Amino acid sequence: MKQTIARYITRFLSQAGVERIWGVTGDSLNGISDSIRAEGKIRWMGTRHEEVAAFAAGAEAELTGKLAVCAGSCGPGNMHLINGLYNCYRNRVPVLAIASDIPSSEVGSHYFQETDPKAMYKECSVFCETLTHPEQMPQLLETAMRQAILKQGVSVIVLPGDIALQNMPSNADLKRWQQPLLPVIAPEATLVTAAAVLLQHSAKCVIMAGAGCKFAHDEVVTLAKTLKAPIVHALRGKEYLEHHNPYDIGMTGLIGFSSGYHALEQADTVILLGTGFPFRAFYPAKAKIIQIDIDPASIGRHTQVDLGIVADVKVFVEQLLVQLTEKTDEDFLNTCLAHYKKTRKDFDVLTHVKQGKTLIHPQTLNKLISEKAAEDAIFTCDVGTPTLWAARYLQLNGQRRLIGSFSHGSMANAMAQAIGIQAAAPERQVIAMCGDGGFSMLMGDLLTLIPYKLPLKIVVLNNSSLGFVAMEMKAAGLLSDSTDLVNPSFAAIAEACGIAGIKVDDVTKLPEAIDGLLATEGPALLEVISNKDELMMPPTIELKQAAGFGLYMLKAMFNKHGNQLIDVVKSDALRD
Repeated sequence: MKQTIARYITRFLSQAGVERIWGVTGDSLNGISDSIRAEGKIRWMGTRHEEVAAFAAGAEAELTGKLAVCAGSCGPGNMHLINGLYNCYRNRVPVLAIASDIPSSEVGSHYFQETDPKAMYKECSVFCETLTHPEQMPQLLETAMRQAILKQGVSVIVLPGDIALQNMPSNADLKRWQQPLLPVIAPEATLVTAAAVLLQHSAKCVIMAGAGCKFAHDEVVTLAKTLKAPIVHALRGKEYLEHHNPYDIGMTGLIGFSSGYHALEQADTVILLGTGFPFRAFYPAKAKIIQIDIDPASIGRHTQVDLGIVADVKVFVEQLLVQLTEKTDEDFLNTCLAHYKKTRKDFDVLTHVKQGKTLIHPQTLNKLISEKAAEDAIFTCDVGTPTLWAARYLQLNGQRRLIGSFSHGSMANAMAQAIGIQAAAPERQVIAMCGDGGFSMLMGDLLTLIPYKLPLKIVVLNNSSLGFVAMEMKAAGLLSDSTDLVNPSFAAIAEACGIAGIKVDDVTKLPEAIDGLLATEGPALLEVISNKDELMMPPTIELKQAAGFGLYMLKAMFNKHGNQLIDVVKSDALRD
């Protein structure tokens, strides 16, 4: 019996180890939907929004390291995938997107729901091609899958609905899938020597480490010991370098630590290991920069480099260590570690609960979540203040994971990513740290948890504000109520969806509420009524930021918004 193209796709994906396809079904996806039902080996994960499907697939790929798949129906359906796919692309995870299209005979006729998927996906994919004829199969599918894996990115197959229902070529048997292995890129030997000479003769070395250090924790820590160099981790490097690391001094950047910022400012040589840290203002002005990255396009993209080396971080550090002599002068390192100790203490003080106070500060919430979560918990966090508090207060240990939209910076990512993670790891504790703005943006996918029995734990920080944007506006001297949110009870909404809902607005009841959340067998949501006026200070305050905040205060007074200033002072100076 002949098989359709759609049937072949699902059979081949199953053979390659794909267990789920995320998406919202539609008529142009009928061939795929029917073949999934007929084969019974791949599970269709129907979300309420295609953006959630793409985020979920990307998070599944990030957790497992394996190819994940999402799909969208023609026109608006596959357009909705695009934001989540941008996140997959920028997080460098292997995802295949099946973008179904209008009937091939109608392309170019301004047909109902007609778009140009290839043009849309051009900027967020490593491979994007349209299947126009059965003879392109099976090569097109296998090529797309291999490109996604080998280039660690998004591959897109544009599949017109009528083509999906056509028969495969008569001589096309099911191919045998061979999992491609990622190449290990060794550095040029002369460049390793050049790096060794520069580092050996530098008095104040600082290592800045990112996600490229995923498999190189021990090697990077040994390098820090050899150079007597503090390690500043980028946000995506937190889960790989923060734990079991006596040389870690936190992050830099707008949501970072002052200790990380000052170490980089005082360095004479900085070695960037697998990080694409994008914020130019936080790079040191005078230090020499050595950059190691597996992607040639990343070298020198965000700062001037004195030595750029394309290589796998682990291989590079192993070869570098052979050429280094361990340094003995620890003065700079000890100064940086002392600064970090003080910074960490200052952060931890903000989590303390004063007797008689009831206001919940987000620092307290995140510290308690970190203390009470499982040793192998997986956290996701929304962009904005949830990312800031996660970066500063969630303690990672080598077993825990922290996944977010750290490169693309999209709102509404936390619950969507957590859905994909929980489906791929049903036995793990998965906690989504959501902001009220991000959560409400894709709130409809609460309804995805029940039919798929996903025991996801959701924490919604309800401060009735787009908090991070509000801080940025204040720093720029802008007075606006556009960041204010009028929120419903998210716990009540969860209950209406058949999900356990808990609401807490008293810090003395917060530990019990968190215990209740984590002890719930199925999905649960904890709504935390939090401080709206929490100040989130960057590691350094520039003159223009101070001037901007002063301007904001003047505007607030002249426009009769003085009560806002009182709330800020009560919240942050008096720690109500």
